[in-house]
Amino acid sequence: MCGIAGIIQAGRGQYMREHIQRMTDSLAHRGPECDGFWESREGQALFGHRRLAIIDLSDEARQPMAFHSVQSSGSLLHRYSLVFNGAIYNYIELRDELKKKGYSFKTNSDTEVLLAAYDHYGDECVERFEGMFAFGIWDEEEKEFFAARDRFGEKPLFYHFDGKHLIFGSEMKSIWAVGIERKPNLQMFFNFLTIGYADNPGRPEETFYQNISRLPPASRLFFDPVSLELEIEKYWELDPSIQSKSINDDEATHRFDELFTASVKRRLRSDVAIGTSLSGGIDSSSVLAKVSSLNSSKPISSFTAIFPGFENDESKFAAEVAHTFGSNHNTIEISVDDLVDDWRTFLYHQEEPFGSASAYAQYKVFEAAKQQGVTVLLDGQGADETLAGYSKYYKWYWQELFQKRKLLGSNEVKAARDLGMDENFGFRNIVAALFPDIASVLLERQYLVNALGHVDLTRDFVKLQSREAYYTTPTNFNLNGALYFNTCVHGLQELLRYADRNSMAHSREVRLPFLDHNLVEFEFLLPSRYKIRKGWTKWILRKTMDNALPKEITWRAKKVGFEPPQEEWMQNVKLQELIRDAKQKLVNEKILKPEVLTRPVAAHAAHAKNSDEWRYLTAAAFI
Repeated sequence: MCGIAGIIQAGRGQYMREHIQRMTDSLAHRGPECDGFWESREGQALFGHRRLAIIDLSDEARQPMAFHSVQSSGSLLHRYSLVFNGAIYNYIELRDELKKKGYSFKTNSDTEVLLAAYDHYGDECVERFEGMFAFGIWDEEEKEFFAARDRFGEKPLFYHFDGKHLIFGSEMKSIWAVGIERKPNLQMFFNFLTIGYADNPGRPEETFYQNISRLPPASRLFFDPVSLELEIEKYWELDPSIQSKSINDDEATHRFDELFTASVKRRLRSDVAIGTSLSGGIDSSSVLAKVSSLNSSKPISSFTAIFPGFENDESKFAAEVAHTFGSNHNTIEISVDDLVDDWRTFLYHQEEPFGSASAYAQYKVFEAAKQQGVTVLLDGQGADETLAGYSKYYKWYWQELFQKRKLLGSNEVKAARDLGMDENFGFRNIVAALFPDIASVLLERQYLVNALGHVDLTRDFVKLQSREAYYTTPTNFNLNGALYFNTCVHGLQELLRYADRNSMAHSREVRLPFLDHNLVEFEFLLPSRYKIRKGWTKWILRKTMDNALPKEITWRAKKVGFEPPQEEWMQNVKLQELIRDAKQKLVNEKILKPEVLTRPVAAHAAHAKNSDEWRYLTAAAFI
């Protein structure tokens, strides 16, 4: 896990070694152990790297890393140079495969395997990687640059292209470090302030800044600094419409367990200490259970954010799971005073607005891991989006059953009610089931009407920035369609951004077993009854872990997100002062009407639908 930076240009000129130094200095928190630099012979490529060593701690595994090819004359050519952030979990299997093809290796690192795989398979190498990654490779012979990002977007890659120079880095601050203007993208801010979108599903490359783009997940980039041609293409895609019809329960749970176990096992490959995040829910508890079964020789450390007295505090459940598996359990009690004290530093690492204080709670968990000397944390993120963990997914499943004329006979609505769920299924859902195209248009129009009618925004701001306002819905109005939308289009990427920023702020690495692409592809092949059954969300995970976890963890109906007592915090005098200052700034920028300054701060929970005050607080920090 590292921080990477680079500049690609036609030749020596505007950018030099000192610029790369400034870029890597800004990323020191991502790799505090050492930095590295490389420049091509003609100055067309400049690479920088900050290292956090996880696999192969030797100096030979440092970056930027070179790959030499043998020429017909017998001489060696420094062919490729690489900067890489992330982890290739199947590097051992790939290394064995490449050895059979004649490759030899000087290190035990996944970095060297990545380079050899690129030499052998070209840009198709990414399709063979199981992992999280963002990397750039310069080909000294062809004078071309290649970059790629993992399938779900766990690792970031930002870039600025002015028509001549391509400047890229793990964080936007590395691009600002070389003088690129920090110019807000006010259309993105409009959508964030009105509907809470922290990304643009229609243009995944878009950021909150006009002249900085992100390489979308599952994408590869090609750039020729001579012709100045820049091309981006997608290399992987899920198909939510294809489902297996022949699989039975025993086959499904067996295969799920097999893939989940393999995913956790590969994510335990490390030469430094490993622990787990533990919320007390079934996702993180399942990860700890698997880690314990695979790593039984010594106790593993677990980390839980706690909020004593808060109704949604899950510390008792986390403590029970930690006791069951004998983990070295660490609890982190977080207060509003911590939030206020850390606010500026926390904002520095986020770089873009965030929807709730939940991101800060995660930030403090990684801080505690650093204090305990644990470098890698496995986490349960991703299961809710791929296995229908949220109550909002009921309506999509019920609409699917209604389309198939199976809803009444399934008894699914009553089963959910019996478990205490209060999701409605009414006339609008019937219309959505029967006429999905019409429902999609109506939903988008309704959100646009609500955005345009936001009472706090100035008329000029709405008029100027709403021209490309967006609200998108799943193209398939069934459960798999909704899961695909939240996994690959809108939803998960925002959470992965928080995970990356919060872990790397403390020089920690987070690994997500539920986002093994082999596991996710299998889950999407499963019929919807394996995600929701008899009112239970994430049914196949619950069934698979039934004998491994305490029953009150496996079959606990109430879904609680990773939630701090934000509503209580927002009543704190110091935090309210920050909110008022934020609103004053937005008034000065002619975004909010002056009347908002006379209105008392309206506190709200982290997952509240109407979270205007929190959006004002975070948006103002980045404008």
